[in-house]
Amino acid sequence: MTTALFSTAYFPPISYVAALMLHNQIVIEAKETFPKQTYRNRMEIMTAGGVRTLSVPVIRNNHSRTDEVLIDYKERWNIIHLRTIEAAYSASPYYLYYKDDIDSLLKYKYNSLLDLNQAILEWILRRLKAHTTVALTTDYDPVPPIDDYRTAFSPKRRLPADGFKPYYQVFSDRQPFAHNLSILDMMMNLGPETETIKGMFYKFVLKETPTGYNC
Repeated sequence: MTTALFSTAYFPPISYVAALMLHNQIVIEAKETFPKQTYRNRMEIMTAGGVRTLSVPVIRNNHSRTDEVLIDYKERWNIIHLRTIEAAYSASPYYLYYKDDIDSLLKYKYNSLLDLNQAILEWILRRLKAHTTVALTTDYDPVPPIDDYRTAFSPKRRLPADGFKPYYQVFSDRQPFAHNLSILDMMMNLGPETETIKGMFYKFVLKETPTGYNC
């Protein structure tokens, strides 16, 4: 059984899920000091106006661990996200197929960001029929004895576009193909075919040390 360590993520990018599905078991980092401007509380989707970032507002301080980060519901961010997703994907082939699930995930008021992300990840794995099991860390290890992907995927370090096989996107008539968006984009457009995501990684070769990726 292969095990790897990942950061938590809000509707994670395609590369994250593709790497995750290469392992029988993953462990989500819960005890790190929560970093800013990462996929931990944001996702990217394609809209009529181009790629848009949707962020979950959080309550934290400079020393908060990931499992201590709360969700700020003063703003109706979840309703905004649902409306944006509808506007972006209502014309996609599989929007109605996933709509009720996504409504349930985002309308439920989770206390912590980690709880929200775990519910989303479990839903993704069920829908993709992945046999990967998920656990949480109980302490922080800067040099874990398993593959470490905690910093491998970042909106600040883009993977090369030629590492991903293009697929149909809703606004392809007016927007160029955008690679490595949230897995939600691929699911809305490809539905069950998203299960073949590992095959989409046709140039991005996994190296021995994930933290050493040039991505």
